Amino acid sequence: MTDPRAALPAVTTLLDDDAVAAAVAAHGHARTVAALRAALAEARAAVVTGDGDTADGDGEPAAPTSETVIAAALARLTDQDRRRLQPVINATGVLLHTNLGRAPLSGTAVQAIAGAAGPTNLELDLAQGERGGRGAVAHAALTRLTGADAALAVNNGAAALVLALTVLGHGREVVISRGELVEIGGSFRLPDIMASAGCHLREVGTTNRTRIDDYRAAIGPETGALLRVHPSNFRIDGFTARPTTSELSQLARQAGVAFIEDIGSGLLVRSKVARDEPVASQVVADGADLVIFSGDKLLGGPQAGILVGDAELVERCRRHPLARALRLDKLRMAALEATLASYERDALEELPAWALASVPVEELQSRAERLADRAAGIAAVATEAVLGGGSTPGNRLASVGLAVDGDAEQLAAALRRGDPPVVGRIVEDRLVLDLRSVPESQDEQLMAALAAAQGSAGARDATS
Repeated sequence: MTDPRAALPAVTTLLDDDAVAAAVAAHGHARTVAALRAALAEARAAVVTGDGDTADGDGEPAAPTSETVIAAALARLTDQDRRRLQPVINATGVLLHTNLGRAPLSGTAVQAIAGAAGPTNLELDLAQGERGGRGAVAHAALTRLTGADAALAVNNGAAALVLALTVLGHGREVVISRGELVEIGGSFRLPDIMASAGCHLREVGTTNRTRIDDYRAAIGPETGALLRVHPSNFRIDGFTARPTTSELSQLARQAGVAFIEDIGSGLLVRSKVARDEPVASQVVADGADLVIFSGDKLLGGPQAGILVGDAELVERCRRHPLARALRLDKLRMAALEATLASYERDALEELPAWALASVPVEELQSRAERLADRAAGIAAVATEAVLGGGSTPGNRLASVGLAVDGDAEQLAAALRRGDPPVVGRIVEDRLVLDLRSVPESQDEQLMAALAAAQGSAGARDATS
């Protein structure tokens, strides 16, 4: 019997096909050839295992045709393209969704990124014609907004903490409550971060109760710093105790060691929707030597890790060799400058996450009812949204969404494959598109994507 794999076309033959030639023009020769080879490998495997859909006259598996192989290769290229970064409509009800890039940037921040795409004065003093300091504008704004003596922005919150611990705690003990040995996203654990910075972890207190005397008893000749970490993504209630920032800062001064407080979320102004989150300016005023927070959470800007506080300690961090490896690029620095400018103009409504959080639920209800009236199988339903991004655990925002009839998993998958992709959530076996996280300007795109997904899901039902 002839091996059916011998009938499979060669890559050189497939490259003569018009559709493949178009793929080469769109995706490049090397990438298209790789897709063809992968499709051929799958075809060979299908013949060997008998998983192919075709058979010869004797009932033996037959080799897939050239058309089948080409279709598989083109589908692979399309799938690869869909994995690239692309705009997504966030209908999850999580305003700062980590998997969707956390804080959506303001229009002014987006414009600033576009303006910084070419040559910029990133490290040039235009007035003097000399080398200038990177990030001087953003750092000055941060000192004004927080009341700190100095500021430094680096790659992300974890980077800011690693830098501070390396500068102040390398080879020394860092004292922290057991209840604050947190794990952040991606299985990164605080003890591992401290170990990477060369610190010796000194745990004090218990999971739920740590007193100021626990810190006092732990301080000794080997102590490099006291560290306090805000438990941003979880909450311990009930029989608890925790020293205040003022108590810890006073103890640190008496002992002659630095006090670092990582507040996580980056809240710059008090807000009812984030009432349990520490405000950076208050933590500075309460005496923390270094305050660390993120730029892409409640601050509403690009990914960044920010250190503010004592000028001498911030300068030590700035001058450490690690700071260069962790520094912000020009695009994110431009976006951070623009975001901070919104705060200084008292224009919090320019920041999308805060604008979405502040929409009255009555407006969401009216909007949902208008959209639901436009198509069959859709109903306005009350939901609960969250700020997200590892902040305000347990806090809920009243919201309204669109509940869609049909197979929830199938509809959700079809929406994710759409253009633009839409990500919702499934509640009690029903797909819900929460409008709290969807700007009203995206309503037409949302409804068009939903109609396409319903049509796609209906077509699959008809053929199943």
